[in-house]
Amino acid sequence: TPQKMTVQDVPGAFPTVDVPDHAHYTIGAVILIVGITGTLGNFLVIYAFCRSRSLQTPANILIINLALSDFLMSVTQAPVFFTNSLHKRWIFGEKG
Repeated sequence: TPQKMTVQDVPGAFPTVDVPDHAHYTIGAVILIVGITGTLGNFLVIYAFCRSRSLQTPANILIINLALSDFLMSVTQAPVFFTNSLHKRWIFGEKG
């Protein structure tokens, strides 16, 4: 039977670089700020669109579509990137 290979069996599959700790924390802080700003800003755009009938035009549907996808990206990816930056490595395992 063939043996299943894992990432650990292939040397150099994911090379790492020594990065100073302050770089991880700086990037984490920037991602946190961008994530909070993106979440709040896009939520306000979606909220204003839903509350105002004059904004509900076919042309603005594209804007809402972009705001919704950006909102979902901010909510799902910023916390993951921020957490990994604080731990200075990928913490969600091989399947994550």
